[in-house]
Formats: sequence, structure tokens, C-alpha cells
Amino acid sequence: MDYEHLITVEPGKRSGKPCIRGMRITVYDVLEYLASGMSEDEILSDFSELTREDIKACYAFAADRERKLFTAAA
Repeated sequence: MDYEHLITVEPGKRSGKPCIRGMRITVYDVLEYLASGMSEDEILSDFSELTREDIKACYAFAADRERKLFTAAA
């Protein structure tokens, strides 16, 4: 998935953490909600500004970052 149009990094927003579409919701926030057991539907219900595509972009961003860390370590 091409997440680059959905995940943004702005130095002055949330300390430069990757955010979703320029909002103040970070990739980390979404992944933390999922890791704590929230379903995608619960997240979408609690944060009406998010879309299912935004959540998929968080998965893709995390997977890409993990791949880059693995490649750098090798």
C-alpha cells in the first residue's frame, strides 16, 4: 500500500511523529489502540475523522519501518 499520501511528518506537530493526514493522531496512537485490543471498528467509532484506509496505512507504515530496520541491521 502506498501510504505516503496518508502518513505525514511535520516538525512542529506532535514532536515530528508520523501523523495521519496532517491530523494530531499519530501512527503510534493507532497501533497502540490496536495492540491494546481495540478493533478497527472501535477505533473508527471513537475517531470519526479516521478511515479504514488510514488504519491500513498505519499497518503499512509500521511494516515498512520494520523492514528498513531489519535491512539496516543486516
